[in-house]
Amino acid sequence: MTVGSWQLAVDSFTNYQLPITNYQLPITNYQLPITNYQLPITNYQTIMNFIESFKMAGQTLLANKTRSSLTMIGMIVGNASVIAMIGIGEGAQNFVGGQVKSLGTNVLIVRAGVPNASRSSIRNAPQTLIVEDGKAIASQVPSVQGVSAELNSSELVRYGNKNVSSLIFGTIPEFLTVRNFEMAKGRFLTELDVRQNNQVVILGSELAEKLFANTNPLGEQVRVKNVSMKVIGVFAEKGTSFGTNYDNSAVVPIATMANRIVGRKSPYGLAVTSLFISIQDESKMDAAQFQVENLLRLRHKITTEDDFTVRNQKDLMATMGSISGALTLMLTAVASISLLVGGIGIMNIMLVSVSERTQEIGLRKAIGASQHDILFQFIIEAVILSAAGGIVGTCVGVGGILLVGNFTPLQAGISPVAIALAVSVSGGVGLFFGVIPARQAAKLDPIAALRSA
Repeated sequence: MTVGSWQLAVDSFTNYQLPITNYQLPITNYQLPITNYQLPITNYQTIMNFIESFKMAGQTLLANKTRSSLTMIGMIVGNASVIAMIGIGEGAQNFVGGQVKSLGTNVLIVRAGVPNASRSSIRNAPQTLIVEDGKAIASQVPSVQGVSAELNSSELVRYGNKNVSSLIFGTIPEFLTVRNFEMAKGRFLTELDVRQNNQVVILGSELAEKLFANTNPLGEQVRVKNVSMKVIGVFAEKGTSFGTNYDNSAVVPIATMANRIVGRKSPYGLAVTSLFISIQDESKMDAAQFQVENLLRLRHKITTEDDFTVRNQKDLMATMGSISGALTLMLTAVASISLLVGGIGIMNIMLVSVSERTQEIGLRKAIGASQHDILFQFIIEAVILSAAGGIVGTCVGVGGILLVGNFTPLQAGISPVAIALAVSVSGGVGLFFGVIPARQAAKLDPIAALRSA
């Protein structure tokens, strides 16, 4: 090889060093992603450990189905009781609200006599309210929409050989609008019926069905306490409110009621037992009540104790709602005790399980399982028991609510918040009471555990 050829080879080798040197930089930089890739591997191991612990816990519980089922009973009963009590409590509140609304939330009720006075019968009731009081209220209180004067008594209604005990309302034409009644057949009372003491009657839907079955009652004669009455109408279905079945009631003119049926007379005018006052706007209820009370005090010339009682339907609904809410809270608190009992039951069974599985725990620790692994497995078992009991208890509670809604007037509600809270609490109870046996299992010495087995 000539000198020129050697020189050419040397120059070519020298020129090739630069790309090789430059190629080292990407290799050096590539170490950083490899180093950073250790974090997902660590998280993956944690996830796999959790899945493995969950599988082992499930297998252990399934291997002892009877014990696991009996352990869950406390949580099932606790969750079912809490959910059912909350649902039934909501149903009771809705029922009370519906009862009040059926009478009207913008209604004031004025009754004869002092507050909380006992009344043995309609004839012994105080005769301190008269029809003219209602007329004065309707004309002198600006926010009043209508006033219904009423005189009530329970009497026998007869048609042919059929006798039905019914609540009879002696009233005036304003009754229909103030009390939110609707007509199904015929007509309601008129001023002429009241002024002329007409012997006419409007029957409730249930009373008409009992007396006439499938025949048309309009124009027929019935006897109300031996007084012959002509049927001029039938009410649409109204339902029951606070123990009064309005569908089994009847309405007659108030003058006919006072003069011919109950024989109730007052030296001051046509005596009534109550006045129902409809207010234009619910926001004016308090002002209207104040004006009605002052007007009646002036008319009755009262200087000391009132001889009447005024009740506000809005206040009544709030009071009944607070009472039913308090009862719901109390029943829920009592039912929650079963959750505590269920948690104690889980703790007891888990402690027994630790003593029975001493050899298993010792063997696992001997082959490398840490205290954290043992602790985690027993806690998972406790949470699975409580959560499964909570889910089954939720199904039982919802089923109970549906049964109550189908067979009682209470429209019990299913509260998603109550369900989520009950299941969460049951899981938390299992976690809390599962810690003690789990820690006891985790602290076992593997040598002592294997030796004692």
